[in-house]
Amino acid sequence: MTSGPIFCMGGGGFTMEPGRPALDAYILALAPVARPRVLFLPTASGDPKDQVERFSRLFGSWPCRPRVLSLFHLQDLEESLETLILSQDVIYVGGGSMRNLLALWRAHGVADLLLEAHRRGAVLAGLSAGAMCWFQGGVSCSSGSPEPIDGLGLLEGSFSVHARQVPERGAVQRSAIAAGRLPDGWMADDYCGLLFVDGRLEEAVASRPDAGARRVHREPGGGVVETPLTVRMLEPVTSDLVADTAELRTGQAYAPMDVRDELRAVRRMRGRALASRPRRAG
Repeated sequence: MTSGPIFCMGGGGFTMEPGRPALDAYILALAPVARPRVLFLPTASGDPKDQVERFSRLFGSWPCRPRVLSLFHLQDLEESLETLILSQDVIYVGGGSMRNLLALWRAHGVADLLLEAHRRGAVLAGLSAGAMCWFQGGVSCSSGSPEPIDGLGLLEGSFSVHARQVPERGAVQRSAIAAGRLPDGWMADDYCGLLFVDGRLEEAVASRPDAGARRVHREPGGGVVETPLTVRMLEPVTSDLVADTAELRTGQAYAPMDVRDELRAVRRMRGRALASRPRRAG
């Protein structure tokens, strides 16, 4: 049985850029089936109604079967948490408080179920807190100022989000890596995401041309170095949210791509990338 890929966004997706759903289409394209079950967990922000409605509206118009899991309304759940989570093809985690997210997951046994879903092949994805949680550690503002925090450890290394938008996070990550509090890792701007397959970085993608990502690592002498990653710009895709986005009515060129075309294009790209990767010994 093969573990599923993990897609981690520094920020973006339907909660941050309605009308530009390229990153969300990319997540859907990672699914192992044509009409996947997609579960959204808005736990980190307290299950806000606006997030739930945006998710349902976008993914409800796409070729998938969307659900929302609210840990604040478990009395409304018709099946067990185990049945629901382990039946999903894609699990998408929203942003907010990483500290609160992990505390609630652990209290309800969700963390272990997510790790098992990944082991069975489910795609894990998320932005901000929902991206950092999969790593050994990240940089959280849950208590106010940015500070290092431990994650689930499903991915080796550390991850910091909103890198260009909130540079204090990157400063804390660099200091923590230099001090040995966090392991080497990555940082990503809003609108950029990193795809990991079998625990290794496969590619970085973005929905905007100025979004980037860096590898952050400690040198033997104690200094910390940032190395920019090559980022692939995603084609814009269509959604029923596009017409509601004022940004897209400013006269800029915008040639949207049907979401099914993007799904096919991403799957072809991933197939070629996986076929060309060298086999690992053993």
